Amino acid sequence: MNQQRRDMLRFSAVMGLAVAAGLIKPEEARAAQVEWNKAAFATKSVADTVKALGGTSASPSDLVVLTAPDIAENGAVVPVAVTSKAPNTQSIAILIEKNPNTLAASFDIPEGTEPSVTTRVKMGQTSKVYALVKADNKYLVAEKEIKVTLGGCGG
Repeated sequence: MNQQRRDMLRFSAVMGLAVAAGLIKPEEARAAQVEWNKAAFATKSVADTVKALGGTSASPSDLVVLTAPDIAENGAVVPVAVTSKAPNTQSIAILIEKNPNTLAASFDIPEGTEPSVTTRVKMGQTSKVYALVKADNKYLVAEKEIKVTLGGCGG
């Protein structure tokens, strides 16, 4: 099981017990949840997403490995894997250029963790997919075009 998922389950259980025991109010438990970058997930372009995540630009790099199919038969479930060989990787994000919202997924990479993620994304049409890695407060990127034969975003 993913360590972040374990942490979230553990956090939810502790907060649930604290609310049930009357130690804290439900509003306080919700306020303690980790904040997410709502603005980044609302962006409409790759450049805007990089800015919303705190960068100014991203440099192409061989240290970022993006693995995905050349052709996705079903855009609703496109497997994507990203591995970073860059030292001190802090986060990995997956961006899809032609989706309604560019940022599809974002993962914080705790220190000492292998900087590798695998997930499935939804793609509405053929598009470039970007793997954006933040390492040592610099942004590195790799890209790949994936052809979609059956759209997954309402197509």
